[in-house]
Amino acid sequence: MRLFGGNTVHQILDLTRYPIDQPTLTSALVEQCRRELARDGMFNLPGFVRPDAVQAMVDHVAPLAATDSFTHQREHNVYFLRSVADLAPDHPALTRFRTTNHTVCGDQLRDNLITRIYEWEPLQRFIAAVLEIPQLYPMEDPIARLNVMEYRPGEALNWHFDRSRYTTTLLLRAAEHGGEFEYRTDLRSDSDPNYEGVGRFLTGADPDCHVNPLEAGTLNVFAGKNTLHRVSTVQGSQSRLVGVFSYYDRPNVTFSDEERIGFYGRSTPRH
Repeated sequence: MRLFGGNTVHQILDLTRYPIDQPTLTSALVEQCRRELARDGMFNLPGFVRPDAVQAMVDHVAPLAATDSFTHQREHNVYFLRSVADLAPDHPALTRFRTTNHTVCGDQLRDNLITRIYEWEPLQRFIAAVLEIPQLYPMEDPIARLNVMEYRPGEALNWHFDRSRYTTTLLLRAAEHGGEFEYRTDLRSDSDPNYEGVGRFLTGADPDCHVNPLEAGTLNVFAGKNTLHRVSTVQGSQSRLVGVFSYYDRPNVTFSDEERIGFYGRSTPRH
């Protein structure tokens, strides 16, 4: 089976370790990932993409990130809201942080191997099985569907909750130092925002923070809607590069022009 150019799927992905293309062999892996997701709020597939393929993706996308990415800078609280009903503006849960990253968008990645992996149907079926969702679909939006985020030295993705229940990422390059994925589980729920608990954590009164060490080639699926998390400040001489895969449980999802401009600085795809 060809995935990209002259390479077979097995040359790109470690399907011996993770046989997600073979339903008869996948059930044990699905159950293992479900247990990890229930316990940790995430699961990882270290080495899912083989090192040579990871390097090929980095060689392609790193120059784009350096010269043709959109720089996204914002001051925000963990909710990405100007205000929250019933919370005073100086409430600790509304502590403000700074996030800076550089985004390469889906329409810039059409010739990159990462797009072929994102669109590969067995991967979508596998993640859907773990999440116990009937089906997952790639996002229709040509700009937002797949992004590669670069965090340069001194930059970070600061504390926040995700809008979507699950996020799928593929780490392409780790930072030399810092740039670690940090998170706090069980801090809120759909029925209980736990503003006081969020405030205690953000002021340092709650030490229950976990670090998920990731290596290049790791696929990560994370339940970030109710788990506070961040990527710590990148240090050293090497930037952090991570692919973000946007899947939905319904087809034909797109962003509005306003959302595209807010996230990417433009509303029109490049052809």
